[in-house]
Amino acid sequence: MSTLLDHETVADAMVRFPKTCTPTTTVRQAREVFEDGHVHALLVVERGLLLAVVECGDLVDRAADEHLRRLGTLRGRTIGTAADADAVRVAMHTAGRRRLAVVDGDGRLLGLLCLKRSGAGFCSDAGIRARAADRRP
Repeated sequence: MSTLLDHETVADAMVRFPKTCTPTTTVRQAREVFEDGHVHALLVVERGLLLAVVECGDLVDRAADEHLRRLGTLRGRTIGTAADADAVRVAMHTAGRRRLAVVDGDGRLLGLLCLKRSGAGFCSDAGIRARAADRRP
């Protein structure tokens, strides 16, 4: 479990191995992924570049066979690595935002900043792996 003292910057706090999807992922597939209460955003990536961050609301009134390549946005859903993690945590909690994609200056996906439900800290790769292991039969 991570604490706020562990993180000075977003780079220190981000999950380094976020789940991603391709631009040809369909709305139907995305809706299935969002059924998991821990998924708050889908990262649409092609050749390492983040094309869009899709949230559940972006799927409203969309055809099930539509591809994600034109849905979602990057505006307000990304952040760089150097930002102060505690300031970002407070801003995310205040805005009700649980996920921000972490990108470099060229738009390459580097990770995902995952605010815990409590707002008190960030999820870690180790915590995510442990939760996944607990769910396996």
